Amino acid sequence: MAEESRRPNSTIYVGGLDTTLVTTSTLSEAFIPFGEIIDISLPKPEAPSSTDLHRGFGYVEFEDAADAKEAISNMDQSELYGRVIKVAMAKPDRKDTGAPGLGSTIAIWEQEGYLAQHGPAEEIEAPEQGSRNGGAEDPMQGLEGLDVAGPRPE
Repeated sequence: MAEESRRPNSTIYVGGLDTTLVTTSTLSEAFIPFGEIIDISLPKPEAPSSTDLHRGFGYVEFEDAADAKEAISNMDQSELYGRVIKVAMAKPDRKDTGAPGLGSTIAIWEQEGYLAQHGPAEEIEAPEQGSRNGGAEDPMQGLEGLDVAGPRPE
């Protein structure tokens, strides 16, 4: 699906697929009535021990974006091999777009502009070397005489 960036509105997501019965030819037969199909992909499981042929979802890329919309309106919540499938417009991979969130390979706080947008409004000063808690009162002060945890005996 290298051409997905050139045709961002012509690729649909198909989810809820049976992992053993659905193949690329099955998806082709199901979606060819809506228009010419450029590419079909069924992502493989990441675990090498998996016996499934794919991860239960796939992508169908049409030649025309209108065909993709037609496929969504006709096939969403339909049944394929006894399972209700979800058909929607595919979202671009976040690894490709650099958008923050799941799938991103860059920590959110390292992404450009994050600290400018979400960081502190003013510069935070470091506490002085000799003082604890930046000059604030010591929270442990007044506990010297206690030798037992809990409320003070009366």
